[in-house]
Amino acid sequence: MRVLVIEDELLVALNLETVLLEAGCEVIGPIASLQAALKASASEEADLAILDINLRGEEVFPAAHILRERGIPLIFCSGYSDAQTLPEPFRSFQKLGKPYGATEVRDAMRRVLTAREKGLTSTGS
Repeated sequence: MRVLVIEDELLVALNLETVLLEAGCEVIGPIASLQAALKASASEEADLAILDINLRGEEVFPAAHILRERGIPLIFCSGYSDAQTLPEPFRSFQKLGKPYGATEVRDAMRRVLTAREKGLTSTGS
């Protein structure tokens, strides 16, 4: 499975990459800027994308819209409290709060991919 990782914090990105590699995934990225995320979202072939909501002060949602239109399942990550809600049409998508561990990542991936197999476009929280 190819997973697009959009994350600007180096240590978080490296940890996530390790978790994904241990799960047998091929990692695309990590991508740390919105501009690069927009380009990758339009061109990379991915089975899943994990996106940090805030990339160096810019929100990732323009890239998320592209990925969603392409039918690529999404998992959002944020170090902010739940007060930061996802905008429509992403409110029902998976969200991981930082810090997160390998178990949380694998569980979120499983929920997203199960929902995709069932033909659902959102994955619930």
